[in-house]
Amino acid sequence: MTEAKNMKLPVSLFLQSLLLCGLGFALGTISSFYLTPPTLRFFLQHSSTPPPPSSMVNHTPAAEKQPGGGGGGLGEFHELREVMHDMTEGELLWRASMVPRVKKLPFEQRPKVAFLFLTRGELPLAPLWERFFEGNEGSYSIYVHADPDFNGSEPEPHGSVFQCRRIPSKVTSSSSSQIDRFSSYFCCCLFQTVSWGGMNMMEAERRLLANALLDFSNQRFVLLSESCIPLFDFPTVYSYLINSTRVHVESKDVPGRAGRGRFPARFRPRLQPRLWRKGSQWFEVDREVAVAVVADRDYFPLFQKHCSRCYADEHYLPTLVGVRFPARTHNRSVTWVDWSRGGVHPAMYSGEHVTAELLERMRNGSSCDYNGRATRTCFLFARKFSPSSLRRLMRFAPELMGFKSKAIAK
Repeated sequence: MTEAKNMKLPVSLFLQSLLLCGLGFALGTISSFYLTPPTLRFFLQHSSTPPPPSSMVNHTPAAEKQPGGGGGGLGEFHELREVMHDMTEGELLWRASMVPRVKKLPFEQRPKVAFLFLTRGELPLAPLWERFFEGNEGSYSIYVHADPDFNGSEPEPHGSVFQCRRIPSKVTSSSSSQIDRFSSYFCCCLFQTVSWGGMNMMEAERRLLANALLDFSNQRFVLLSESCIPLFDFPTVYSYLINSTRVHVESKDVPGRAGRGRFPARFRPRLQPRLWRKGSQWFEVDREVAVAVVADRDYFPLFQKHCSRCYADEHYLPTLVGVRFPARTHNRSVTWVDWSRGGVHPAMYSGEHVTAELLERMRNGSSCDYNGRATRTCFLFARKFSPSSLRRLMRFAPELMGFKSKAIAK
């Protein structure tokens, strides 16, 4: 009798434990549902595809990967379809600084030009750029960094070349919330505040370069703003940049208060005043210089720490190129800017200023050196153009710049 009672005791304990486990599982499921943020819960309920699980996400389906990708997943190194990821700042810069030691690529590659748009908000001249890019798919990439005061999450129309081309904001910790990761997955994100002339603007430019470097097809990188316009058709611009033997970074030793007078004394002894350079913010570089920027641990931290009022956007890259690549730059920008009116800002052109004569002067009114020979084609882009200029630009562009009829032969 005693043995029978002893056998019933373990059985009753097992049943009680099983009941408690079942109740715990049910309560956990219910509580997790109500504690999960609404945005995440909606995604989990209505999507059969799980969210991106890792820092480096390749959104391109396997069936759509480019030839040559192979089973090793090389598709994530070239022809990236989307720019969203959840890498931290450190992870992004580390990944972007990778340089292959084997020069011969294991896949066919058409070199691309990366257009980096540093904007305050919308792109009011987007219709003009749409005409510029039309018919040249596969020869360019677009990356956009917008000011955080702009609240639109994705204003570009469906099918626009600018759709889902905004880069992720600065992420300083790998423990970012799931909501931030899900918002990035849906082509929307927050952006770091950018003050014009401040070091955070240079940080935004470096972030644009780093994101563009993730695509190994990108070989040239040009910085533009929302007030920039193209002055030539795409094939002309593409050929000019891809075939250039040098980069286009203005790097000049400028005396006086607006030049050497801005040199921070705390830069010594790491950097001497004789190496201080000034130039246009609007640069064009190749992969070698772009990698040097994102991998820089000598001068970039120096500017971050001591350049609070030294106009980093006009001095950091000109100084870096002047120190490390003095013989590799044409020492000029490819973006036309009018400073003839004086002041701290260049001239702004509105609708009534736009004429065929003005555009032709920007296109062919200068002389310069290109790959060792003289040319009158010195500027490929121009700024600053207001939103009101779009109508007249669209009137002159098709015929004057050849947007309507020219495209690169594939």
